[in-house]
Amino acid sequence: MPEPRNPLTLLAVAVTLLAWASAFIGIRAVGEDLSPGALALGRLLVGTAVLGLLLTRRGWVRPTAGEWRLLAVCGVGWFGIYNLSLNAAEQHLDAGTTAMLVNIGPLLIALFAGLLLGEGFPRWLVVGLAVAFAGVLVIGLATRGSGADLAGVLLCVVAAVTYAGGVVAQKPLLRRLPALQVTFTACALGALCCLPWAGALVGDLNAAPGASIAGMVYLGVVPTALAFSTWAYALSRMDAGRLGVTTYLVPPLVVLMGWLLLDEVPPALAVLGGGMCLAGVAISRRRSRPRLPAPVPQEAAAAS
Repeated sequence: MPEPRNPLTLLAVAVTLLAWASAFIGIRAVGEDLSPGALALGRLLVGTAVLGLLLTRRGWVRPTAGEWRLLAVCGVGWFGIYNLSLNAAEQHLDAGTTAMLVNIGPLLIALFAGLLLGEGFPRWLVVGLAVAFAGVLVIGLATRGSGADLAGVLLCVVAAVTYAGGVVAQKPLLRRLPALQVTFTACALGALCCLPWAGALVGDLNAAPGASIAGMVYLGVVPTALAFSTWAYALSRMDAGRLGVTTYLVPPLVVLMGWLLLDEVPPALAVLGGGMCLAGVAISRRRSRPRLPAPVPQEAAAAS
């Protein structure tokens, strides 16, 4: 595996983080004019079209039956259900709080690896799970206190679960299939899942102002087509755990962008809960040091 400090890999990571942070802002900004299902379908259709154009210059590697199953998990979960639940969540919560909740995804990736890949449950993973869960509860209390309801929190948890499942399914695919092909196929499958909202999309587009339509196109081109491609590129050159840690930077970026562009700041208690969630993720990444053998006394060493 190439060195993750390669400039192109680092650039791919930076583009991904900035684009995904902007997605939380964009969804919040157009949410009044486009319903969650319509926005998800429109965004994925735009993303599929852009990715398809890029893929025409590349060859197609035929997936195996097992790879199609993983593509379905990634497409239906990460692109379909994730977008639907994320869009719906931002109808209830501000962008910064949503980003902090969704970013428990790397912790869930480690949990799924223990359940599905036999990697076990190290002590620090269990401790991190407990801390992050406490953070989710604190955010739930904060949102209730600010007039919101728990639906947004639960929708964020759904988004985090499908995000984690998508990463776990995507990693094996990149061993043989090109990153662009994986992203295109998963995006197209996600769009197919959202087709029941085609009528809502047509109706919303007819009534939406030009700025909201432009926002939907931006979400399809940049955070979807571009960012998922750069993510897949980086994932094919870094291990999933190391790359997942970089997403810790997304919530602070979202909070800053939300303050500058939307004039909204999460409740103080939600910020505390978000910090607990991120701390739980960081704790889960710790590794226990192996116990070193007890030193042999000098006298005993000399006698031997």
